[in-house]
Amino acid sequence: MPPISHARFNVGDVVRHRMYDFRGVIFDVDPVFANSDEWYDAIPEGARPRKDQPFYHILAENMESSYVAYVSQQNLVADDTDEPVDHPAITGLFDDYAGGRYRLRREHRH
Repeated sequence: MPPISHARFNVGDVVRHRMYDFRGVIFDVDPVFANSDEWYDAIPEGARPRKDQPFYHILAENMESSYVAYVSQQNLVADDTDEPVDHPAITGLFDDYAGGRYRLRREHRH
């Protein structure tokens, strides 16, 4: 088994999906896959990411809607638009947006 990779992104980082047209802000990180087997099995076999890598919980947006996404590290890239993310849950978790990232609200830090 290959070694577990280190998280490339942090809570508050704005990222974009490599293959699908959405972007968002990371609000949590799992060091390895931590979702259900049903969720994982629903991904077409040829597109399934490895489980031994970080997975990110993302407040996501596309042209049609806002939602929560769960994405493997291999499918994310840093978003370089320097535009804030338009998701209704952002103000409950984050304060300021600057330099392409959000700052976690004080009451959510630990």
